[in-house]
Amino acid sequence: MEVRAEIVRLYLAQTFVISRESQDWADVVHVTVTHDGVEGRGEAAPIERYGETAESALAFVERHGELLGDDPFALEEIGARLGGIDGEQAAKSALDAALHDLQGKLLGLSVNRLLGHPRTGPPTSWTVWLGDPDDMARRAEVAAPRFQRLKLKLGGGDGLDVERVRAVRGVTRLPLQADVNEWWTVDEALDACGELASLGVEYVEQPLREGDGGGAELRRRSPIPIYVDEDCHTLTDVAACREVAHGINIKLAKSGGIREAIRMAHAARALGLGVMLGCMIESGLGIAAGCAVAPLCDHVDLDGNLLLAHDPAPGPAFVDGVQVPSGEAGLGCG
Repeated sequence: MEVRAEIVRLYLAQTFVISRESQDWADVVHVTVTHDGVEGRGEAAPIERYGETAESALAFVERHGELLGDDPFALEEIGARLGGIDGEQAAKSALDAALHDLQGKLLGLSVNRLLGHPRTGPPTSWTVWLGDPDDMARRAEVAAPRFQRLKLKLGGGDGLDVERVRAVRGVTRLPLQADVNEWWTVDEALDACGELASLGVEYVEQPLREGDGGGAELRRRSPIPIYVDEDCHTLTDVAACREVAHGINIKLAKSGGIREAIRMAHAARALGLGVMLGCMIESGLGIAAGCAVAPLCDHVDLDGNLLLAHDPAPGPAFVDGVQVPSGEAGLGCG
C-alpha cells in the first residue's frame, strides 16, 4: 500500500474558548492510503495537551506508513505494528480510518455496514464555548432550534460556572451537559454538582485534573454522573475509570482509531460505565470516522465540523440534530 499525507488548516467560524485556551483555527493531517488504484482517506486531529501536533503526526505517517504492509484487511497485524510505537495516537487514528475507508470502497459497503453498526447514533450535542453567563445564554438560545442537546464549557475560574448554566437554562429546556476541562477541585466540584443537578444537567465531564486523587470521592458523592475524558485514552485505561467515574469519553484522536474505540465501548459496557463519543475540531472526514462508532454510545458530541467556516472534506449530513453518515462506500467523503 502507498501512503501520503498533508497538513490541512481548518478555520473556525468563531473563536472557540475552553478553560485552557482559545483558538481560531486548527491544523489536521489528511492521510491517503492507496491499494490497487483505490484510495482510502482518514484524518488526524492531534491534541497538543498530549504533546502531539500536525507536524509530529505528519512525520509519524511519513516515517511509519510502510508498516501498513500490503493487506488493507489485516487490521490486527497493522494495529500491533503501529501500537508498538509510543504516542501519536491521532496519526494512528488517521491511518486506521483510511484503512476502514479503503476496505469499504473495495467491498462496496459503507463503514457502518462493514462493522455491522446501525447507520446513526444519538443526536450530537452543540458545544457552547466558555464565556460570561449572558453571552453563553445568547449563544445557546441561537443554537437551540437546530440541536437536541447542548454541552456547556465551564471552568471559568471566576466562581460563575453555576451562573453560566443557570443563564442557559433560562433560555432553553434542552438537555444540558457540562464539560469543565479539568478546572475544578473536589470541593468545587461537589458544590457545583449539587446546583447543576437541580438545573437538570445530565452529566459533568472531566471536572478534576487528570489523575486527581479525589476522583473516587467525587464519584461516590456526586448527585449527577461524572464522565472522564483526559483520564481515559485507550482500552487499558477503561477499567480504572470505573473507580472515578460513571462513564468515559472516547475520542478517536486519543484511542488511535475506530478499532480501539469499539473495544473501549464494549469494555465500558461490560463494566457498567456509560459511553460518550467526543471529537476535536475536525472536518467532515474526521467526523465520518466518529459516526462509525456513534451507534455504540449513550451520548455523542460530534460537532467539530459544524464549528468550521468552511469544511474542506464534507461527509455526514446534519439532520434534525443527528450526524448522519453518507450511505456511500467507505466513509463517504470522496
